[in-house]
Amino acid sequence: MERVALVAVPDRLRAVLVQVADAGVVQLDTTAGEEETDDPAARRLHRLPHSDAPARLAAGPPDLDALERAARTDLLAGEVELAGYTARAVRRGNVAALTGWCPAPELPALAERIAPLGGALAPIPVPQGATPPTLLAGGRAVRRSFAPLVRTYGTVPYADVDPTVGAGIAYVVMFGMMFGDAGHGLLLLVLAGLMRAGRPRPLARLREAWAFVAAAGLAATCFGALYGEFFGPTGVLPVLWLHPLEDPLQLLAVAIGVGAVLLGVAYAVGTVNRWREGGARLALYAPSGIAGSAVFVGIGGIVGGGLAGSSALIGGGVIVAVAGLVLAAAGLYAESGGGPTGVVQTGVGLFDVVVRLGSNLVSFARLAAFGMTHAALGWVVWQGTVALAGLGWLGIVGAVVVFVAGNIVTFTLEALVAGVQALRLEFYELFSRVFTTEGTPFRPWHVPLSTLEDAP
Repeated sequence: MERVALVAVPDRLRAVLVQVADAGVVQLDTTAGEEETDDPAARRLHRLPHSDAPARLAAGPPDLDALERAARTDLLAGEVELAGYTARAVRRGNVAALTGWCPAPELPALAERIAPLGGALAPIPVPQGATPPTLLAGGRAVRRSFAPLVRTYGTVPYADVDPTVGAGIAYVVMFGMMFGDAGHGLLLLVLAGLMRAGRPRPLARLREAWAFVAAAGLAATCFGALYGEFFGPTGVLPVLWLHPLEDPLQLLAVAIGVGAVLLGVAYAVGTVNRWREGGARLALYAPSGIAGSAVFVGIGGIVGGGLAGSSALIGGGVIVAVAGLVLAAAGLYAESGGGPTGVVQTGVGLFDVVVRLGSNLVSFARLAAFGMTHAALGWVVWQGTVALAGLGWLGIVGAVVVFVAGNIVTFTLEALVAGVQALRLEFYELFSRVFTTEGTPFRPWHVPLSTLEDAP
């Protein structure tokens, strides 16, 4: 993201701003608490009935009276926005200028577009203390599809690592583990294909999410193949790894292991983010930085040493965990301001670090629990189907109804449950370590061009 100055000759400022608005790639600065500009377009717009038509701009200065007579609230609204930015421009002699933010890749094309009109874009230094807005929406289809997962939690600070792809991968893996059925996963893949094609028409509004749904369907299909599940335990697929209902303890152990890996990655990314946000000191002492990572690694060493019967590994884990707690205590005490109250606050904070780490790790047991729930529902439906199928023709018809209706209910219910639970794990267990502050979203000024010929 580049800090830019938009410069133009005053009598060409309108033409330049129209092109900037149509391009929609610049967030121009505004002043907090600014009142609406009382200009001729605003007065005419207020006299007309309210309209939901989006604002548009004419390429040249329009006849405002003609727009009012034609009730062109869209063009009048565009002129109101344009007048607001024109009034904010700083004028020095024969130059008018506005400042704002623009993604670096968009600068050359926009500069070339406004140059013939007497305008220019000049990169300028970022003011001390200013933070650039964050833009996550760019990139390929998969990245754009995963971006809402991050934006739903909050706006990533500009200095932080962009977690979009990693967060998306973590989500679909957790979803697939809980929604492990190859048949149901294939249905999600079909749905993703329909969304991409925009058919039926209501799905066209969800086209941007097709890659996300496809990834979730692929993960569910893969786990379903590992579980031997295809619309339940139908026997169509062999069990390649384990069946959730037959090996629940192994599935539970793997779920906790997956959670440990994801927490480790979250601590690593959190450490990098703390370094970018506040330098080495913040990265060292923050509970979501090196200090918290040391506690996590130390506890892992203690548990691993206990399972392996290694006293050396246990001792090393204790040393690392204690070192992490000391670092976290120093950071928490400094943040509290010191004194007796600071000591109490530090103690509570350390207790929270340890308890929260343990509870967060245990939370990943739900990957196994809901995986078994999905398998159990599929088993019930299949047992009912088999029982009815042996009762003659009417039984076969009933078996088909039970199989189809049961799978519809299982698919709908489990898709909702697995989706919500994966989102909960993503937000509370992972994102809470990756992010500690919130950034400002990039909101470019975008008003598309219209033509005066469109006006009645």
